[in-house]
Amino acid sequence: MFVTMRDGLRLHVRVEGDGDPLLLLHGFTGSVEAWGEETFKGLTQAYQVVAVDLLGHGASDFSTDAERYRVEEVLRDLGQVLDAVGVERARWLGYSMGGRIALAGAVLKPGRVSSLILESASPGLPGENERRARRRADDALAEGILRGGMEAFVDHWMGLPLFATQGKLPPKIREANRERRLRNNPEALAACLRGLGTGAQPSFWDDLPGIRTPTLVLAGEEDQKFSTLARRMAGMIQAAELRLIPRAGHSIHLENPFAWLAAVRTFQM
Repeated sequence: MFVTMRDGLRLHVRVEGDGDPLLLLHGFTGSVEAWGEETFKGLTQAYQVVAVDLLGHGASDFSTDAERYRVEEVLRDLGQVLDAVGVERARWLGYSMGGRIALAGAVLKPGRVSSLILESASPGLPGENERRARRRADDALAEGILRGGMEAFVDHWMGLPLFATQGKLPPKIREANRERRLRNNPEALAACLRGLGTGAQPSFWDDLPGIRTPTLVLAGEEDQKFSTLARRMAGMIQAAELRLIPRAGHSIHLENPFAWLAAVRTFQM
C-alpha cells in the first residue's frame, strides 16, 4: 500500500501479521525488502508489522530537497503512516539509520512509541566539531554519488569495513543486496545523506537518561564500534536491556537472523 504525505509524496508501506504493532525502519540504502523475506515472515508471526520504505528509498517517492529528510520531517511521515493504518502506539524497531530515527521517535514523540528496539544504532555525535566534520564527509559522499553514479557508490558502500563481516553471507544474498541498492535514485540518496546523515542529526546523548520507554539495544559481537556504543547507550537508558549477538557484525538481521529474531520476539516490554 502507499500512504500519501502532507506534501503529496507517497511512502510505500507493507502491513502484515497480527498482534502488537511493530514499526520497522530500515537503514540507509535499504527498503522493506532489505529485512529478508524469511526474517520478515518471522516477525509477522508475533506482531502486526508496519514496514516502511523511508522517503527516497525502495518503492517510496523521493525529494531532492535535503530539508525534507530532516529527522523531524521523517517523524511526521511516520506519524502519518501510523495514523493511516489505525495505530496510535507501536514498538519501533530500527536498524542503523532506522535506529537513529527510532531513537529520535522515543525522544521527540514518546506518546507514539510503546517500546524501542535499536539494532546497530547511535544517538548521534556529541560534539559540534564532530558533527561539522561528519557533515563535510557526508556532503562529499553525496557529491560522489551524483558524479560517479550508483554502481561506483554501491561498490564503495558495500566495501566499507563496517560491512566486512557480510563477506560470509552466501553470494546469492550479497548479490541481491547489491541489486536492491542499485535501484535507489542517486539524487534521493544524496539528499538523504545531507538531511538525515549522522552529522545533520541532533545529538540525543543527553536525552538518553530521560527515556522511560522499555528499550532493547542490539549489536553484533563482531561490530566493535557499535558494540561499544550499545554498551554505553544501554547503561544510560533506565529501562534498557543489552544483547550482543554472536556471529554477527553490523547487519545482525542478515548475518544471524535466527538469533536476531529470537532476541526481538522474546523482548518483554
